[in-house]
Amino acid sequence: MALIQAEQLTKSFGDTRALQGLDLEVPQGTVLGVLGPNGAGKTTAVRILTTLLRPDGGRATIDGIDVVKEPRRIRSRIGLTGQYAAVDERLTARENLELVGRFFRMSNSDAKARAQELLDRFRLDQAGDRVVSGFSGGMRRRLDISMSLVARPTVLFLDEPTTGLDPRSRNAMWDLIDELTADGMTTLLTTQYLDEADRLADQIVVIDRGHAIARGTADELKDLLGGSRAEVELGEGTDLAAVVSGLGDLVNRDSSPSLDAGRAVVPLRQGVTTPDVVRALDTAGVALRDVTVSRPTLDDVFLTLTGHAAEETDNDKEGEAA
Repeated sequence: MALIQAEQLTKSFGDTRALQGLDLEVPQGTVLGVLGPNGAGKTTAVRILTTLLRPDGGRATIDGIDVVKEPRRIRSRIGLTGQYAAVDERLTARENLELVGRFFRMSNSDAKARAQELLDRFRLDQAGDRVVSGFSGGMRRRLDISMSLVARPTVLFLDEPTTGLDPRSRNAMWDLIDELTADGMTTLLTTQYLDEADRLADQIVVIDRGHAIARGTADELKDLLGGSRAEVELGEGTDLAAVVSGLGDLVNRDSSPSLDAGRAVVPLRQGVTTPDVVRALDTAGVALRDVTVSRPTLDDVFLTLTGHAAEETDNDKEGEAA
């Protein structure tokens, strides 16, 4: 069952077409990673799905409820964490959580109980009565996500949740998202970090300039580029042609080999391993200094599909939403 569904969403800001017929589907209890550079349309899509923005065209539902026709019903079922922690720095962590509870019309006692439950769950119990202005970036992000869960939503939107975090805090955030998924949360995660999508997402949709250009699991997307590739540091008197000839039937003929700074990069058929490459080149008498066999990365996929790396900033703006 798809808890989040979007069909042919379109949205323009003046002459800029932020979304151009975007389709998304997130089955219950899974994480969909929406991957793309700044300006690709990720935040615009999230704003539409969370009722903060009306689409120009198309249709979107959360748990079968139309986001345009019944926004109030939608808001009781979703949680949202944006690119920057939406916490009140003048309040304590506990006060932030209790305030959100009162916004959802919880009684004072229920709001206090839920705040304590989330402080414990997100390992903020020791800092619950500290003013948030003294929190680290990772602590603020944990508090921000906990605030989005006060009303016990069935769907969580995480819009680039690790932006600005140091590596340790980022890894801690990944572990937290894993815990939420294990508890059955349905999550739409936007990111421009390829390793984040690779690590967290059950399915990935790659978007660029407002429309989906590929979708599938991380492995399926990597398989778009074929099998592994051999990177061979050339020895004296060896050139790219000799490496390709020496590898023979191991080469994937659907892709082109290349030469980069004295290293031959040769696409391989599925299942070819480093020992296979070394044996073939040794048998052919090809002189080399080093051999590495690796699978394509999501960065390779993105670069091949779009012509630019995922971390590059698109010049188009999402109505200043990027």
